[in-house]
Amino acid sequence: MTLKTLSEADYQAFLDSLTECSAFQRPEMAKLLTKRGYQTEFVGLEAEGDIQVAGLLYKIPMTGGLHMEINSGPARRDAKYLKAFYHDLQDYAKANGALELLVKPYDTYQSFNSDGEPISPENTELIIDFTDLGYSHDGLMTGYPGGEPDWHYVKDLTGLTADTLLKSFSKKGRPLVKKAMSFGTKVRRLEREELHLFKEITASTSDRREYNDKSLEYYQDFYDSFGDKCEFVVATINFKTYTEKLEASKQVLKNKISQLDKTHENNADSCKYKKQRQELLNQIETFDKRIQEGMDLIQEHGNKDVIMCGSLFIYTKQEAVYLFSGSYTEFNKFYAPAVLQEYVMQEAIKRGIDCYNFLGIQGIFDGSDGVLRFKQNFNGHIVRKMGTFRYYPKPLKYKTIQGLKKVLGRS
Repeated sequence: MTLKTLSEADYQAFLDSLTECSAFQRPEMAKLLTKRGYQTEFVGLEAEGDIQVAGLLYKIPMTGGLHMEINSGPARRDAKYLKAFYHDLQDYAKANGALELLVKPYDTYQSFNSDGEPISPENTELIIDFTDLGYSHDGLMTGYPGGEPDWHYVKDLTGLTADTLLKSFSKKGRPLVKKAMSFGTKVRRLEREELHLFKEITASTSDRREYNDKSLEYYQDFYDSFGDKCEFVVATINFKTYTEKLEASKQVLKNKISQLDKTHENNADSCKYKKQRQELLNQIETFDKRIQEGMDLIQEHGNKDVIMCGSLFIYTKQEAVYLFSGSYTEFNKFYAPAVLQEYVMQEAIKRGIDCYNFLGIQGIFDGSDGVLRFKQNFNGHIVRKMGTFRYYPKPLKYKTIQGLKKVLGRS
């Protein structure tokens, strides 16, 4: 068995032969990392005359050597070769000046249903393979350690069609999406020269939620690296069209009252008639309030398409991925993010992709995770990854440097 450097073409062919592989292990991600100042390399373990395990390894200088990392990988044809790959990766790191090697595997440690109840046993052997080789494990964690999630919310699209997708959502999710779509919400893909619009959305969201946003340059590099395998998508609304839809719906209710009055003109004192009529009047009153809100929004925004939210999606052979998103809080009542989720799943089905990865949730199931509550509307399941493994080829040197940095007050 031999660990060797692969050409991009050979690496791509290997990934295309697999049924499971993270989008973050694709050659497109290597292009993005290179643009962002990293050195990248495709490394693979050959056995039985074929590549069995391979990954995108990226490197960046750090004090005293190199930081090397495989994120959401490696990809593998046969899991029995993983331990040999991790061993040979240690030798590679030693020989090529690494001070620190990180591996964040994509293999699933345990699966759960949408409510967080286990539906598979823990795969402890995956962790033992690392620790037996001398890697240290950050542990099985919740939240977003290092800003990245170990818990993913996933939906299996196998067998679903454009017509049956909506029916596959949860009891809360179906009416949520229907209502959001009834507002006349439109979805469109941003072109490269429009990426500042996406940046404005994410900047607004990051300020509100107090996390570090990516730069406009990063989004442009992402667009250039992934090409048609990514989409920066926004949901828009025209408040004149929205108000006209409300007026039309209100007229339907008024027509129902007229029909009801005719039907019961000889028994106007009927309790059932009065109850039905009052319910319709209450609905009209609600529409009146919404129409007035719509008129106010027309005054503010005019007769144009207004962006409510945006998302970045990735499409690969094995999965579609929900990566970055943002929204404007003043439009929360229009539930536009739900429309974008329905859109990406429809697009994945068109492209023949059977898995949609919503990515991160906290892994906390006490009802406090609002992100989880939103994703549960789409009736998927949960997978837990193993977290982060670290290896230090020269542990004494690493500890000495870290100690000096601590004394000097550097991170």
